[in-house]
Amino acid sequence: MVLKLKEIKELVEGELIGPEDLEIRGIAPIEEAGEGDLTFLTQKRYLPYLSSTRASAVIVDMNTPPNGKPIIRVKNPYEAVAKLMQLWNKKEKKKGIHPTAIIDKDAILGKNVYIGPGVVIEKGAKIGDETIISAQCYIGEEVEIGKRCYLHPRVTVEERVKIGNRVIIHSGAVIGSEGFGYYQAEGKNYHIPHLGRVIIEDDVEIGANTTIDRGTLSDTIIGEGTKIDNLVQIAHNVIIGKHCLIVAQVGISGSVKIGDHVVLAGQVGVCDHVKIGRGVKALARAVITKDIPEGLTVSGFPARDHKEELKIKACLSRLPEIIKNHNNHNK
Repeated sequence: MVLKLKEIKELVEGELIGPEDLEIRGIAPIEEAGEGDLTFLTQKRYLPYLSSTRASAVIVDMNTPPNGKPIIRVKNPYEAVAKLMQLWNKKEKKKGIHPTAIIDKDAILGKNVYIGPGVVIEKGAKIGDETIISAQCYIGEEVEIGKRCYLHPRVTVEERVKIGNRVIIHSGAVIGSEGFGYYQAEGKNYHIPHLGRVIIEDDVEIGANTTIDRGTLSDTIIGEGTKIDNLVQIAHNVIIGKHCLIVAQVGISGSVKIGDHVVLAGQVGVCDHVKIGRGVKALARAVITKDIPEGLTVSGFPARDHKEELKIKACLSRLPEIIKNHNNHNK
């Protein structure tokens, strides 16, 4: 695809300083871009590359001064670049049903769906219009999948899961498996049946090899617009709010309630039945053992206010010196 700078300026609603008819053939990182490429400047640490990049044009923020190279100023370079990447990443829409797919006669398929090789769709499942079910996916009984969803290869969606519109699920994810629930009697562990569902609202994205367990009696719910990274475990009865970010290797125990716009960074652990308020940010490897009020940034084990945790770490780092001084004083 070839676009002129004038067209790109209009697409990102930016201010162009440079020739409108300059042709752009692709987009690339600032340190790798060549002639015909558009690049972008989103962080100050890349400023030195602005004068040396071989790119034909650069997307910058509104405060970046001209330096002789064509630039497009925008309010949010990240947003502008994301829009353009989607444009260059457009692929021909798949349609049709592969002959090796196994589809129950009582399943309902919407218009212009794609069902790939080896897909299994069970009784009573409903697939919305323009949804793509890639190779070797399994769709259980009475599953509902909305419009324009994209299931990458080898996704498993077990019975009665409800998925909204425009949901993306990456390879190896398992949605709706039974939770880890047992009771003990006479020294043995006995499984507790899980009768709830998983409900995934609109515009959610779920990463590769992530697992989301269905509820015991109530439902496990993933709120609208939430994005979940690879290798995340979400246990039974968890409720995650809208527009949250859950980063790789997070583990969320059963019956946790998470508010809107929460960020859980890599390897965060959350104990069962905890409530996490709206807008909380848990930094990497924090372990949340009790309720966290809204708006707080936490870190450490157990997770506490990040400022307090930094003070504690500063004190701990001085322990060898304090002990040495104490011993010398007692000689």
